[in-house]
Amino acid sequence: MSNDETFAAAYREHYWAVSRYVARRLVGRTGDVEEVVADVFTVAWRRRSDLPASSLPWLYGVARNCLANTVRGQGRRRRLVDRLGNDETAHGRQVVASPDTEPPGAWVHEALARLTPADQEVLRLTAWEELAVDEVAVALGCGTRAAAMRLHRARHRLRTEIDRIRPALAADVHSPKEHGHA
Repeated sequence: MSNDETFAAAYREHYWAVSRYVARRLVGRTGDVEEVVADVFTVAWRRRSDLPASSLPWLYGVARNCLANTVRGQGRRRRLVDRLGNDETAHGRQVVASPDTEPPGAWVHEALARLTPADQEVLRLTAWEELAVDEVAVALGCGTRAAAMRLHRARHRLRTEIDRIRPALAADVHSPKEHGHA
């Protein structure tokens, strides 16, 4: 198979998986998802001679880099807007969430959010993208043993954060107001 055919096969087979990968990391920014996915496949096209036989983990690695570039660019734009004084708070527009806006299972996402970006990524690659450790290693650009160790440590830190949140959850569930004892 030629490099062009290899790229076309990878594109057809993995476009939606890469799109979901990017969308899960750009929650609420749907306009950016298509742009990042296009960047991923632009890089893949340019480097089509480097596409491995099992290209999905490699594409996830490219997507991680494209996402990092997007996040850096957004940070630069946000800092520029702040310097110009044209942000929402300057115009008195603020959004206040209602008490019932927390989605079910939000505490899991809260625990995940307390982890470092590196820990979050290794956990997401295994849980969301359903990659095996050897595929995680390709996506992260490290060896299999290093990926396994990162995953082990990230799982431990996530468990610690869940345990920190859990007492607060138990207190909310068992408060007198909740049971009509107030």
